[in-house]
Amino acid sequence: MGKNIRWDHNLIFKLVSPGSSVLDLGCGNGELLARLISKKQVRGQAVEADHDQVSAAFQNGVDVYQGDLDRGLPEFNSQSFDYVILEKTLQVLRHPMLVLEEMLRIGRECIVSFPNFNYNGVVDKLLKTGRMPVTDSLPYHWYDTPNIHLFTLYDFLDWIKDHQVEMVSGFSGDGLNYRPLALPDDSTGAAELLFLLRQRNRVKQPLSASVR
Repeated sequence: MGKNIRWDHNLIFKLVSPGSSVLDLGCGNGELLARLISKKQVRGQAVEADHDQVSAAFQNGVDVYQGDLDRGLPEFNSQSFDYVILEKTLQVLRHPMLVLEEMLRIGRECIVSFPNFNYNGVVDKLLKTGRMPVTDSLPYHWYDTPNIHLFTLYDFLDWIKDHQVEMVSGFSGDGLNYRPLALPDDSTGAAELLFLLRQRNRVKQPLSASVR
């Protein structure tokens, strides 16, 4: 794995097939997508809400436009991308279920990463100090946090089950390291989580078969 590169970026880089099409939602400065374009020759498109981050993504050579994910993504056709990526953004959205549904509609496969609010490093700090925890994966105070939907590994697994979503693979990570998801240990032992998902019963097509 690359030195000083986030674990989820390293893992996503491994999961995405060379030459595929990628839609990166909430791309930030575009670092991940720029790496995929440069090293894996993907065809990339990004969406980002923050104006400064949009400018930074442009400077990194990413095709990005400023947009609000909470309004949905009607401009993208169904199954028009091989992968749709949402990294560490789900918990800050006003309408996370809408965005997940749109991801599954647009992408043949979807990659989602997020912090685990049941991580023992978070819960222990809350119980011991009586204050909202500040950790490496949740580096905010209560008054400046962008996180508005707090959920756990099992909450997300419940959503997968209830919405007929297929979990292709799952991983837990912290810092630069990751491993395959292990239950029940990762309910409290995983600081962050990443899932590769697809809509259940969808006929799998060759990558980029219908990209325009």
